[in-house]
Amino acid sequence: MKKLFIIITTIIMSIPISGLASEYRSSSDTGVEIFDYIENRRREERANKLTDEQIKLLKDIETIKGQLPKPNSIDANKPAPAVFEGDDLTYNADTGEFVATGKVDIIQIDGRRFQSKEISGNVKEQEIRVDGRAHMLSVAPNAPRVTLDGYRTVYNYGTQTGKMGRARGKAGEYYITGKRFEFYPDHIVVFDATQTKCSAANPDYRVSAEKMEIWPEQVIKMYKVKFWIKNTVVASKAYEERDLNATQENNFPRVGYNKDHGLYVEQRFERAITDHLKSVTNAHIETKKGIRSNTEIRYDNRDTSAKFVYGFYSDSDNVWIQKEPSLILNYGRHFGSSPYSYGLGYEIGHWRGNSISSTHQKYEVGFDRDPINIHKYLLFLHTGYSITRESADNSTVKGLNYSALLFREYNERFAAFTRYSYNKNTSKNSLFDFDNDDYSRKFTTGLSYRLDDKNRIVIGADFDTDRGSLEDLDYYWFHDLHCSQIIMRYREKRDKFEARWQFTPW
Repeated sequence: MKKLFIIITTIIMSIPISGLASEYRSSSDTGVEIFDYIENRRREERANKLTDEQIKLLKDIETIKGQLPKPNSIDANKPAPAVFEGDDLTYNADTGEFVATGKVDIIQIDGRRFQSKEISGNVKEQEIRVDGRAHMLSVAPNAPRVTLDGYRTVYNYGTQTGKMGRARGKAGEYYITGKRFEFYPDHIVVFDATQTKCSAANPDYRVSAEKMEIWPEQVIKMYKVKFWIKNTVVASKAYEERDLNATQENNFPRVGYNKDHGLYVEQRFERAITDHLKSVTNAHIETKKGIRSNTEIRYDNRDTSAKFVYGFYSDSDNVWIQKEPSLILNYGRHFGSSPYSYGLGYEIGHWRGNSISSTHQKYEVGFDRDPINIHKYLLFLHTGYSITRESADNSTVKGLNYSALLFREYNERFAAFTRYSYNKNTSKNSLFDFDNDDYSRKFTTGLSYRLDDKNRIVIGADFDTDRGSLEDLDYYWFHDLHCSQIIMRYREKRDKFEARWQFTPW
């Protein structure tokens, strides 16, 4: 095999593609939601684990650096050195033309690989050409890892511009396809594009767009967007913009059943209005009470958020409240560089539930400590004060709330927690029985155990410490299908069974 050192620039740009993030929510009074956070983090770690070919590329780069005449004298302002390998490599020093055939491998030491059975190009014009199939791989620092297979590729590594015909691959943890890719120094444009986290050849769900722009500021802009389940469009919108660093709900439906709601279907619709303003509609239809949807206008800017909400909301006990409408304001930040933070909250609005109608006001202030590491255990501390006023009965409930939670991940399979909390507000002293326990002092504990790659069980218990009684004992079974998840929940103390099916794009 022939080898040739040539100075070239980037063959493939970093492609910060994102799909729709999915969150796993247990919806419980027993505090087991903390396991959902751990499970999401572990899924991200598995999804972002280096593949065998990515590991090999990194090793090959280190080998090449050791063979360079002056490996420590590489100029960061000039194109990175690259190695061309091929079973048959022809290079014309006068014209700059080259043709490489056989098993052609181009490695650029800043973290990129380009492979094909035949590659031609011109070194002086800084261009490469592939008529057949080309394989691109990028593990460049501070950029998403990219694997891409496409056809009819022309790329100028001097201007960092080019194009590729029909292609598919993976960027980070997202699978992407497109009928045409256009590469520019500061962004990538994909036409007739799709993206998904479902790894099947024919994915269970996907997002399509007539045009998709991927920008290095971790922003993706999509035009004429459609959301697909198999071959059926379940939602569409003219424009979608996503912050690729933010965790966002997915836009695909969830189906479930429980005794309180009956059979229900949920779906979320989100639309960006400005950089910090968006509208969100959470559609909910059930067999027991019919339509129970809500719409929100949200403003988020650093430490400040505001929501104008209207519609129906349910808590973990499946108690409904109608807000018609409400304004919710929140502000929070750390005290300088200290591990302590504070938050301020206020809500005012008209609430309706169980034949009760009232103007509801709530003021809150809270203080938190960043997690404290104690011999592999994490300790979370919180304290706060709230005032709730209702116009219907001129009542005011005010008082302290505090909690201490001790958590540990014992290994990749097993995690457990205990938590003690106090809250002055209860269903006994509040006008609305919404998002309230009927006791103030509460002890919760739970464990999560992953049986295998597809199955996880969770148990959560809730105690009223004043009466010394067990109030809730919940059992969960999370079962991962190919690109979706089934969640089963049995509430032993209430003798209630729930089931939910949702897409889980990991």
